[in-house]
Parts: sequence; C-alpha cells; structure tokens
Amino acid sequence: MHGYSRLGTARSSNSPPSSPRFRHGRSKSSSGRGSKQSIVQKVIFIFISAVFRRRGVLLLAPLLYISGMLLYMGSVSFDVVSLKNGVVVVHKRPPPGSVYRSPQVFQKLWPFMNYESNGTENALLSVWNSKVHQVWKPCVDKDISKAELPRSNGYFIIEANGGLNQQRLSICDAVAVAGLVNATLVIPIFHLNSVWRDSSNFKDIFDEEFFINTLRNQVNVVRELPDDVLQRFDNNISKIVNLRVKAWSSPTYYLHKVLPKLVELGAVRIAPFSNRLAHAVPSSVQGLRCLANFEALRFSEPIKRLAEKMVDRMFKKSYQSDGKYVSVHLRFEEDMVAFSCCEYDGGEEEKHEMDIARERSWRGKFRRRGRVIRPGANRVDGKCPLTPLEVGMMLRGMGFDKTTSVYVAAGNIYKTDKYMAPLKQMFPRLETKDTLASAEELAPFKGHSSRLAALDYTVCLYSEVFVTTQGGNFPHFLTGHRRYLFGGHAKTIKPDKRKLALLFDNPNIRWEDFKRQMRDMLRHSDQKGTETRKPSGSLYTFPMPDCMCKQAEAKNENVHLLL
Repeated sequence: MHGYSRLGTARSSNSPPSSPRFRHGRSKSSSGRGSKQSIVQKVIFIFISAVFRRRGVLLLAPLLYISGMLLYMGSVSFDVVSLKNGVVVVHKRPPPGSVYRSPQVFQKLWPFMNYESNGTENALLSVWNSKVHQVWKPCVDKDISKAELPRSNGYFIIEANGGLNQQRLSICDAVAVAGLVNATLVIPIFHLNSVWRDSSNFKDIFDEEFFINTLRNQVNVVRELPDDVLQRFDNNISKIVNLRVKAWSSPTYYLHKVLPKLVELGAVRIAPFSNRLAHAVPSSVQGLRCLANFEALRFSEPIKRLAEKMVDRMFKKSYQSDGKYVSVHLRFEEDMVAFSCCEYDGGEEEKHEMDIARERSWRGKFRRRGRVIRPGANRVDGKCPLTPLEVGMMLRGMGFDKTTSVYVAAGNIYKTDKYMAPLKQMFPRLETKDTLASAEELAPFKGHSSRLAALDYTVCLYSEVFVTTQGGNFPHFLTGHRRYLFGGHAKTIKPDKRKLALLFDNPNIRWEDFKRQMRDMLRHSDQKGTETRKPSGSLYTFPMPDCMCKQAEAKNENVHLLL
C-alpha cells in the first residue's frame, strides 16, 4: 500500500520546484567561492540535483526500497560469484531449508553425538511428564443395548479401498452408518489397490468372528448376503444399486437419501466407501465408531500370534531401558519419495528413477499440463519424507542415546544400504520385522502388504515412544490407539518438519544449539499428546472425549484393549 501511495504522489503535476538553497549555492559558486568545495561535495550536489530534477528517479525510489528490504529479509537473495570480463556474475541463492544438506550436518555433529553416547541419561527413561498423564480411561460399553435389535431395513454393502488403515476407516464408518439406518452390515469387500497390491480379504487381516460377536448388541453383521436376497439380483452383487455418496456426508444425508433406497430395494451398496461420513456426528453414532475401532477390530489369529512374539522380543532386547523401546514409522519407500516430488542427494540418477516410479504408479498424473514440480518449496513446506539419517539425528538430539532399541516400521526403503547405514550407526540396536522375525515366520505374510503393516502396527502400538515422519492413515490411527491404550496420552513424537528443514540446511550449526531445538520439539510433542477432539477432528486420532472419560467419570473400570 505504501508503494502505491508513493507512486501516486510522484505522478502529481505539481512537482516541487528546485530548492532555493541549491540555486543560491550555484550563484555562490559562480562568484568564485565554489573553489573551496571538495570533490565529495560536488558529487553529492550533482546526485541531489538529479533526484529533484528527474522525477523518474522518484518513481524508482519505492521499488528500490522494497528490493532492499527483500534482500535484507532474505526473501530474494543473491550470492556474488565472480567478476568476469568486468561483469559481476551472480546466482540466486536457494531459500533457507530448500536443499538437502543433512549428510553435511551429520558429518559435523557426529563426533559430538558419539562422545555423549554413554547411556547414563537416556531420554527413553524420562521422556514423558507423568504428572499430567493417566487422566483418561476407555469408557466404550459393548452392552449398551440389552434388548433385541429392531427388524433390519435391509443389507448394507461397502467396498473398502486403500491400505490397512484406510480399510479400517471404511469399516468403522460402515458400522456407524449401518447402525444409523438400522441396516444389516455385510462383511466389507476389500478392493485390490493398485499401489498396495494386496489381495487379502477381511478374514485374512481381522478376526471375523470376534468382529461380528462384539457388535451383536449394536449392529447386525453377516459374512455374506443370504441366497434369497442374492437371487433377486441374479446372483450378481454388482447389480445391486451403487449409491454415489459425497465425501464427508452428514447423518442427515444418509437418513434422507440412503435409508429410503435401502427400504425400497432391500439392499444397497456404496463402492468405494472411504471418507464418506462426516467427523462431526451425534454421540450415538460416534459410540459405534469407538466400539468398532477400539474393541471390535482385532487382527486375525496368525497376525496376532506373530505380532505378540515380536513385541515380546523387543521387550527383551530393550533390557537396558527396562523393556522400553522407540518405534519409527519411516516413510522413505520409493513410491513415497516419488510421490513427494522431493530431491535428495542422488543427482540425475535419482531424478530418472523417481520419474519412472511416478509413471508406474500414477500414470501421467505428474506430467499434466500446468503442473509444476518444486522440490525446494516442498522441503521448505515440510512435505518431504524424512530420511533415516534425519530421523536418527533428531532422536539423538532429543536425548535418545546409542543404547536405545529402535524398531523401524516401513516397506522397502529406497536404496536401503545407502540411507539406512547412518541410522544404524547412530542406533546399533535397530530392528525391523525382517530382523525380529525369522524368514519362516514371515513367509505366510510375504506379498501381502496389509498383513505386514498389521505386524508393524502392533509393535509400534506397544512402544514407549512412537515417531511419525510423514503423516497418513497409519500414524493417525496409531496415535489415537495409543491415546486409548496409554490413559489419553499419545506418547508420540510428531516432528516440526519445516523447522527441521532449516536446521538440516545449516552445516555450521552447533551441537548444543541443535540439541536445544530438538528438546523443545520433544516437549511440544509431550504437551500435544493429550489433545481432545475438535469438531473437525477425527475420532480415530482423538478418542477423547467420545471414546474415553476422565478417571473420576469412567463408566467401566475393566475395559481393556483388544487387538
């Protein structure tokens, strides 16, 4: 605004006349007294005269001022490189935090990390402030309705898509909708996702019998459509009308649009069914979500059996920290790196590999006209997946020393040997499902990404500290589940990735400064651990107060977590 107002003044037809002082000075100069002026005074005189006589200079004044401020603030910055043939050669300096310089920072800080690795002050033993935790308890009542359920209005069929936790979201919302419209829920069909490529069905991942039995007093659930109903649709489930429901639809929409069709046809389906129910719904509907997610959904027996062994092994390997360990959800798989459109230190080879990966999984999406990929901007905005190196530096700065047992939940890490090496260097007691379970134990799960993710989910659930690095359904559900398990406190570290981008872009940072920043980030995660759900928030991440009660108000002291 100031720039425009100044420009407007400069265009005025009433331009100021030349100063009498300078006219008087010229007359004095002509009388011979000007010989006493120095060369510097003459230069100043000529410059000021030009400013007042040339209105064009006044037009540039606001622009010069703004440019100077931008340069001072760092928004537009240049590095002078050299003088070549009398010409100054300059290059635009990348904005702070836009370049991957973490390996250089690690080289600078590693000697200090290594020196402090004495195991005497491991943050794992004192990371959470116990005074403010253990306030909430689960209060999901599985036996609210003792009376027989009313006659069903028809059969409700949904198709769950995506990975493990997106499927979980669809299942829980389907239970809530079925209860809302008094429908009989058919065990959800799992869609074969092009990215996850897992052909598992419901009973391969979840305990089907337990699911049906837990919900029996609230929602009728059947494994499949009865023969007489299926015959009405020529034994072809695809002939059942597929209702198109907008994302985040309200309960009112289901009562006014879906229920009449259900009563008319006796069966309806919604495929795909993902994010089709609003977060803010009546407490009775939220109660069904709570019951489905935290009580009814338990992993199938083969998954549960192996997962329990893996958790027990992590406890035993963490004997130096009283059985406590850190779990990290590391999203540095090739597909995630490609989707993020971020650049690391692989040069042209990395760019070529990422182009191929993007085309393989998202054909043409990243080559659409008008789409601009800005890796630097993504990094500054905190959208780049943290590398194993960055996660390790962050944890070491927070006070987790080399004696800490770390479990890494991940798919196939991009260039594993290169990127995992520094994390193992910082945390020698590092485990994955491939090191914690034998090849024979994992054989039945290979090629089934959702079942493997279920193993990771369980080991992360029981860790003392869970570190999320990239968002997504996995950490959202796990954070909420950990709140449900740990008295309302998530015990989860959610890094400030924008802040990290700036710190990792400074190879000259001092170890003491880096540690101070990391401890502040850890304290912030501790404070945010007991958040309650806001109207726009997800119950699956924030189970208080819908699924949990204050201890003094807890309705059921014996509610326990069921996997």
